[in-house]
Amino acid sequence: MAEAAKEYKRYVFAVSDATGKTCETVVLAALSQFKTTQIVLETFSNIRSLEKVQEVFVRATAVNGVIIYTMASPELRHKITELGRLNGVPTVDILGPVLTRLSDLLEISPLAKPGLFHQLDSDYFKRIEAVDFTIKHDDGRRLETIASAEIVLLGVSRASKTPVSIYLSYRGWKVANVPILLDEEPPAELEAVDQKRIVALTIQPKRLEAIRRERQVKLQAGEASSYSDLEQIRREVLFALRLYERRQWPVLDATYKSIEETATEVMRLVYSRSGLKKGTIPY
Repeated sequence: MAEAAKEYKRYVFAVSDATGKTCETVVLAALSQFKTTQIVLETFSNIRSLEKVQEVFVRATAVNGVIIYTMASPELRHKITELGRLNGVPTVDILGPVLTRLSDLLEISPLAKPGLFHQLDSDYFKRIEAVDFTIKHDDGRRLETIASAEIVLLGVSRASKTPVSIYLSYRGWKVANVPILLDEEPPAELEAVDQKRIVALTIQPKRLEAIRRERQVKLQAGEASSYSDLEQIRREVLFALRLYERRQWPVLDATYKSIEETATEVMRLVYSRSGLKKGTIPY
């Protein structure tokens, strides 16, 4: 008897009009609670016609299977329920009751478009990847892979390179930023970057002085440091501007601009110069 139970199989069919990942994930999470029988899970994706639905039912009927499905189309959801009743095949609708309830509560109709959840999920992971890349390439780090950046920001210290980079990464851009140091040539690795993706940031010396002094207070740095000395700052900014002009890099003045404003201008510049665009760029 124990051997017979061990060999007994139950078939579960995860059926979807999109990739099937959402349905498969939910089914696997539920099946993890059942260890007494051997479960065989089969996934059917892109089932978007009555003919395809009927093919699944032929298979399910033959092996006494259970159909668990996610369908955006109300017509196909209704057809699966009907075929399940006619063929004696148990069916479980994962998204249907949720969509119906939300439609009642929000007083709007669902889009009935297959794959929307997967699309949003994919966009989410792309943003995470962009943020991860940007953090790893902050302040001149990981120069060996900087050529993979979609945007490269240059600027003297505290010219808003890092916050603008992070903001852009949340919009899906892979960004690297590199500091420009007084009397030093920029890293040779910048030569491998598509020059149309490089944007140089500048800032007025008086404003930069105030920002650096505030930074010193927060870090409890000594007053003798040249970091916030106005003449030193003027030399840094002038050196950077001359460098930008020599390399023909486009310059954006970030003085008194919000992070969002600067980031939007960066996106416009990169788009106009290289044609690379991520989502909707505000105009």
